Amino acid sequence: MTEKTAEKPTLSPRERAIRCAELASDKKGYDLRVLDITAISTIADFLVIISGQSDKQNQAICDHIRRELKKFGKVQEIEGETEGKWIVMDYSDVLVHIFHEEQRKRYDLDGLWEKAEQVELSAALQATDAANKDSFTI
Repeated sequence: MTEKTAEKPTLSPRERAIRCAELASDKKGYDLRVLDITAISTIADFLVIISGQSDKQNQAICDHIRRELKKFGKVQEIEGETEGKWIVMDYSDVLVHIFHEEQRKRYDLDGLWEKAEQVELSAALQATDAANKDSFTI
């Protein structure tokens, strides 16, 4: 008798990175950036950079990404989730950074990785990103 094991669905690193941005958007994350760093680094293939307005929001974004991507494989490591100011999720091929806006400005990963190729997000995701950002603007 042969035992058949169900194979987990898979995502390419690019698909995983874009999906992380989409999931962050579901929880009102904004200033979404997906960077292809394959040509300039070996730490990962993609970086996803996200801003949130509060510790709780950042934690909710992290939890939502973790739960929704679980069927594709577990996150390797999460740092900073308890504090919620700067959360890093390590999927090996994709690193997700969820920042308070002030922390994002201070550490300037956008500037540090400026030579990376920015992945173009869908028009719908860009529109949602803009609406999420506007919802926090006074």
